[in-house]
Amino acid sequence: MEQGSLLAKISEASCNIRSVLEMAGSLQVTLKPEPSVEERELANAAADQYEQNLTVNEDLKQMLESNKDSAKLDAMKRIVGMIAKGKNASELFPAVVKNVASKNIEIKKLVYVYLMRYAEEQQDLALLSISTFQRALKDPNQLIRASALRVLSSIRVPIIVPIMMLAIKEASADLSPYVRKNAAHAIQKLYSLDPEQKEMLIEVIEKLLKDKSTLVAGSVVMAFEEVCPDRIDLIHKNYRKLCNLLVDVEEWGQVVIIHMLTRYARTQFVSPWKEDPASFSAQDISALGMNQDCVIKDGVLEEDNEKDFYESDEEQKEKDQKVKKPYAMDPDHRLLIRNTKPLLQSRNAAVVMAVAQLYWHLAPKSEAGIVSKSLVRLLRSNREVQYIVLQNIATMSIQRKGMFEPYLKSFYVRSTDPTMIKTSKLEILTNLANEANISTLLREFQTYVKSQDKQFAAATIQAIGRCATNISEVTDTCLNGLVCLLSNRDEIVVAESVVVIKKLLQTQPAHHGEIIKHMAKLLDTITVPVARASILWLIGEYCERVPKIAPDVLRKMAKSFTNEDDLVKLQILNLGAKLYLTNSKQTKLLTQYILNLGKYDQSYDIRDRTRFIRQLIVPNEKSGALSKYAKKIFLAQKPAPLLESPFKDRDRFQLGTLSHTLNTKAIGYLELSNWPEVAPDPSVRNVEVIELGKEWSVALGKAKKEKPTEKFYSDSEEEESASTTDTESESTSESEKEKNGKEEGSSMENSESSSEELSDSESESKEGSAKKKFKTTEESDSDDTEKKTKMISKKRESSGSSDSESSSTEESSSDSESESDSESDAESRKHKNAIASKRKQMAVPEKKASSKQDVSLLDLDDFNPVSTPVAVPTPAILSPSLVADLEGLSLSRSSVIDVSSPIFVPMKTHELLHRMSGKGLAAHYHFSRQPCIYGNQMVSVQVTLTNTTDQKLENIHVGERKLPAGMKMHVFNPIEFLEPEESITVSMGIDFCDSTQTASFQLCTKEDHFNVNIQPPVGELLLPVTMSEKDFKTEQGMLTGMNETSTTITVAPQNSTRLVLLEKVVKAANLGVVPSGQDNIHRFSAKTVHSGSLMLVTVELKEGSTAQLIINTEKTVIGSILLRELKPVLSQG
Repeated sequence: MEQGSLLAKISEASCNIRSVLEMAGSLQVTLKPEPSVEERELANAAADQYEQNLTVNEDLKQMLESNKDSAKLDAMKRIVGMIAKGKNASELFPAVVKNVASKNIEIKKLVYVYLMRYAEEQQDLALLSISTFQRALKDPNQLIRASALRVLSSIRVPIIVPIMMLAIKEASADLSPYVRKNAAHAIQKLYSLDPEQKEMLIEVIEKLLKDKSTLVAGSVVMAFEEVCPDRIDLIHKNYRKLCNLLVDVEEWGQVVIIHMLTRYARTQFVSPWKEDPASFSAQDISALGMNQDCVIKDGVLEEDNEKDFYESDEEQKEKDQKVKKPYAMDPDHRLLIRNTKPLLQSRNAAVVMAVAQLYWHLAPKSEAGIVSKSLVRLLRSNREVQYIVLQNIATMSIQRKGMFEPYLKSFYVRSTDPTMIKTSKLEILTNLANEANISTLLREFQTYVKSQDKQFAAATIQAIGRCATNISEVTDTCLNGLVCLLSNRDEIVVAESVVVIKKLLQTQPAHHGEIIKHMAKLLDTITVPVARASILWLIGEYCERVPKIAPDVLRKMAKSFTNEDDLVKLQILNLGAKLYLTNSKQTKLLTQYILNLGKYDQSYDIRDRTRFIRQLIVPNEKSGALSKYAKKIFLAQKPAPLLESPFKDRDRFQLGTLSHTLNTKAIGYLELSNWPEVAPDPSVRNVEVIELGKEWSVALGKAKKEKPTEKFYSDSEEEESASTTDTESESTSESEKEKNGKEEGSSMENSESSSEELSDSESESKEGSAKKKFKTTEESDSDDTEKKTKMISKKRESSGSSDSESSSTEESSSDSESESDSESDAESRKHKNAIASKRKQMAVPEKKASSKQDVSLLDLDDFNPVSTPVAVPTPAILSPSLVADLEGLSLSRSSVIDVSSPIFVPMKTHELLHRMSGKGLAAHYHFSRQPCIYGNQMVSVQVTLTNTTDQKLENIHVGERKLPAGMKMHVFNPIEFLEPEESITVSMGIDFCDSTQTASFQLCTKEDHFNVNIQPPVGELLLPVTMSEKDFKTEQGMLTGMNETSTTITVAPQNSTRLVLLEKVVKAANLGVVPSGQDNIHRFSAKTVHSGSLMLVTVELKEGSTAQLIINTEKTVIGSILLRELKPVLSQG
């Protein structure tokens, strides 16, 4: 029985094998008896590599287990090298972790580097050494302590969270800033491991935020952003410190801090955009000038608040309460903008980009333009950086074209650029297109269309379409150019041109019936579905304009219906429906035939559309009420499509972020909040000064007591004097100088401590005075500033007189001609010193009164709330010359005076060369009022050359130049040829040396040369600058006497309103508007292009129709010429 069953199993198995072989034969499967040569070589190589790795690892293990430190160190270096190359060294973990307790510091450092890489993968083995890491946290070497903390935080096991928390707390109080930095890094790791530790970690973050080390700042702000980005209250007290430390922080820390401060500023300050007086464009001013009910007051656009005839007093009061107050930038807001400006010169692209986004989101619009040059500089970086920068510039250029117009050529496409860079540059060029540069850009686009990169060529055609839509003057030109492209050999170019032409024709179809006919002929050759669908849509939409062609097109399409793409089929159905409704006699049968074809189409979209159209246009018993309105539905007037930039909606994301690049919200993105309507309390950023100031003053008082009669000069210097009388006179003058020095020193120290002593007796009475708390109010700031400015002017006079007296005394004593001379000098010196001391005694009570007021830390900068505080501690005894030096240091002007964009750009052109004189070559020029790209001292001049002949002009260039001494000129590149009736605009730069002298040169063609001249109006030799009213008054006070020119004029009645007056002045000269606190005083500021000298213009309206025009400048010649030019502008209507 067993043998029978065995035989049965064998026969069954053989049958199964036979069936498998038969199936394999039917499937034509061949079983290879042995692998191929390539497979054998591959397998051998893999085996060899495995064996080699085993041998290498065995060697390294033996070296790590060696008793010699040199062998262990060599092994660790090789292992770290393997990790750096990306090789897997995890098998060596047991051998490496044994050396974690090595006494050799170099070995221990490398072991920690290895453990940081593999501690997370080999958690169980790493836990065995946790006691070693804890001991290493107490190591005297800061690098070992920091490395131990990094390894400990890399072991991501929940059971050691308490140990990590304790280690982070201890490290945050470490004396080494490097260890505290690593503690900040560990906070983020612990938070991701156990978010429940958030409250305890916030306490550590709050502690580390107070750290004054630049090494820690960036890391702790990064931890803040990860753990508690919404806890803005932690930043209040540290805001000013972070702003001041920003320049010295490492580059990646700067990026993090800038982004955090951007978010902070958007919650704490009011918007500087609504009331930015310099942000009014020429169009805004002209538009507003038409409406006399609006005025610009203190830089704020307001409704005229004159009482209406039927208005009650209560309603008038309500309106008065709603009137906006003049905008004044918060000093902390200005501090952030000022301290980030130097970082635009950073070599790190991320830092420059971070500052650029900060200026974009926070700075007044008139100041945001300074980032454009730095961003353009980044375009020299690698392609990845270029791409990100171009994406951000594209977003900026949509809203503020003027920022990047001077750098138009920087965005020209290079043949070596990748497609992503090309399309981004093309987007920017399209955004910057305007009437002035469109001719240049269209020539550039013609070259781009011929590119071998088909995707870029298609994008260029879309850009031409956008330019045609945005600039009506070139719509026809662009349309004709696109029609010419329809004969291009490249099918993609033709298809894209058809799509763009279709969109352009929707704007004015009545004039372009011929173009529609021409496009209908292309249906025989074009195969791209989108292009075919666009042509069919155009013919159907405007079928009444081409009544003979449309039915024939439908006939051709009916033949090829079954072979067309779904997109084309839908348009064929639409065309048939429209022709059925407008020309049913010719097309009724064709339309029914097409509807029958669509009824049985494979695509359900086509079948649905067919059923819908049949019920709508073919009336029957089942037709509803809609069939009556079929013609209105199908032939309704379609709105013209808007060709918009794809970057239009990206401004909802913060610039420089991943979300902005992807145009979608990324994980972890923190949105910028809207500006608050009312600024929160600024006093939350004030920091109370501890007893340091008081202790310092007490120490100084003791020093003064110990050495009350110490002389300034040494004994050796006294012995060198010529006689005893000279020595006596010197000693008396020295004692008086000591008094003056002490008084001046005490006034200098007022910004540091309010309890400084003025004399020995005063120091005793003031030692017990209470410490003052610092508070910030706008009124106290302004009052203190005015008082301090007055006192400083007095001090400068007194110190200057004392210095001159002392120097004259020393000269007379050294000459020692006679005793009578020295006596008379001593008497006169005593008399003058007495007068100076009386002046100072008069100034001291004022200083005391101001010191008793509450001030903030910003008041450490006594004389300009915008500048950085300068603390100058004075010793017990100071010489007058040293006091003067210290005054010079602390009172140095650092006003914020920056070049701004022009408020008005005149379009008036001047004739450079008449077409008759130039034998057909005509030339005109105008001043663009933009900073010249060829040099900071040059005026930018735009020259338009036109060929009015019927022949081509060749080699147009600038020939011989006849310039006055010192004048320079940067000419345009030679133009190879200029076609008949063609124009080109080129840019030149001329340094007029702050004069209205004529720049003479020759404008040449291939055959002729013509002498031409450019003479600038004085108003074009200026660049507008922004400054506060306070800075204006300060600068004006320094430009009096011969630097001031004034006249009284009779103002035309229509020019007496603020808006009209502003428009008249900025049209005549390139001036910036300065906010004014008085309705009758209008201030303007600029600087000369060549020397940078300030030009301050004041128009003060008097009673009646008179006004005083005042110009303050070092360049008196330019000032007087400008005065003569402005006088008739304001006098005439």
